[in-house]
Amino acid sequence: MGENVIFDQNTREPDPNTPPAQEVQPGTEGGGGGEAPPASDDPPTDEASYETSDETLSSRIATILANRPLKKILIGLGILIVIIIIIFLIIPKKPAVKNVTLVWWGLWEDNATMQPLIDEFQKQNPNIKIEYTKQDPNNYRDTLLTRMNNGTGPDILRYHNTWVPTFASILAPLPNDVISVEDFKKIYYPAIQKDLLSNGAIYGVPLGADSLALFVNTDLLKAAGVSVPKDWNQFIDAAKKMTVKDKDTSKIKTSGAGLGTYGNIMHAPDIVSIMFLQQGVDQRKIDTASDDLKAALTFYTSFAKGNDATWDNSLDNSQLAFAKGDLAMYFGFSWDIFAIEQLKTNNKLNYEIHPVPNLTGGKSITVASYWAEGVSAKSPNQKEALAFMKYLTQKDTLQKLYTQSSKTRAFGEPYPRVDMADELKSNTLVYPFVAQLENAGSSFFVSNTHDGDTGLNKRANSYLENTINAIINDNSSPDSEVPKLQEGVKKVLLENGIQ
Repeated sequence: MGENVIFDQNTREPDPNTPPAQEVQPGTEGGGGGEAPPASDDPPTDEASYETSDETLSSRIATILANRPLKKILIGLGILIVIIIIIFLIIPKKPAVKNVTLVWWGLWEDNATMQPLIDEFQKQNPNIKIEYTKQDPNNYRDTLLTRMNNGTGPDILRYHNTWVPTFASILAPLPNDVISVEDFKKIYYPAIQKDLLSNGAIYGVPLGADSLALFVNTDLLKAAGVSVPKDWNQFIDAAKKMTVKDKDTSKIKTSGAGLGTYGNIMHAPDIVSIMFLQQGVDQRKIDTASDDLKAALTFYTSFAKGNDATWDNSLDNSQLAFAKGDLAMYFGFSWDIFAIEQLKTNNKLNYEIHPVPNLTGGKSITVASYWAEGVSAKSPNQKEALAFMKYLTQKDTLQKLYTQSSKTRAFGEPYPRVDMADELKSNTLVYPFVAQLENAGSSFFVSNTHDGDTGLNKRANSYLENTINAIINDNSSPDSEVPKLQEGVKKVLLENGIQ
């Protein structure tokens, strides 16, 4: 090799004061007393030197990378990815929308009437389909219970207001997001509150409500010169004046009032219930109300006993008699109007609807009878069924139902909401039934529930029927018959879990 030249860092010219390097003799590396050769900037030429140089370069690169921002960026990126994964895992995922079909069992209303309500709900809830079926009212309660118990019952069911105690195990309570207890008490009439609220839970909502009212033939009242009776004393006087009997046989030709017997009186148990309610009878404690029961039954049967009788067992059913113009005063519910219109033989039949008579100086208490919709406790789709129940509580829904049902008859189901009563004021046929609901009560003695031979209503009514028939037909006394009524009804109540 030539002489090694050392460059000055500033001038890069040879330094004249630097002595020339001695030439290294072969074999003197690493010892032998000679001076070590100066470091050279030239790259090593042998293989071992290349390996050493590569390792040094790698270490330098690693050192450079460690001191540069790239490592920090990679670390930050890794932390960000971990955070995203954690957030993805802990944030609740929105559940997939489940498509369900709800089966709804109803009574009275046809599918065509209910379908617009269903369509509107399905429009708002496209994942929920409602299948409405109008059931046969005959033995409806028994059929419903059988299907519910074997797991083939509906998701949403219609039931009578008196069935709540016996249906408690198959009905799901309504949560606050459907309707709160506070709102329920504001919206619905007292009788509905008492019936459908149990132990602080709401078990259904009604689509309509009805009460027993007094139908009067205005032509017969006018002919007899009497006014619509306000209390029972006035009622007795009016009934006597309007009763017309055959002069020879004393057989009743035109009756002043349809009550007193059982078999040919439409709504006989309901009429007796009015008297029980006005006497203050607590039917759940019927065994403690002997005197009030006797007083009510004595008064009721008096219309079919003695020379002043205004009714007897030989006459037509009271509804038919009123439709024919042979009965001046008839007790009925709003839906009786439809039947009377079909039965009447005289197109000039003129009648009005008025509140039932009251005890002198007392409130005009009547009996309420209605149907409610509830959710099955066994439904696999309770969440969706409860959403439908909330829809059924709304004013718009009830208005739509009333409008639809009015397309096929004179009027729809009277509104069950207190704040909707004024909407019916202009309808002189339906409003009287609604106006009484504020002072209406419920009774286990109620007609037309079609609850079968084993049902609460049918069995309670049977004991009442036996009592009335014994007083009228066998000339038995209320004193001897009332204890039998109390014993029988108490047994029925206990078997249905009512104490």
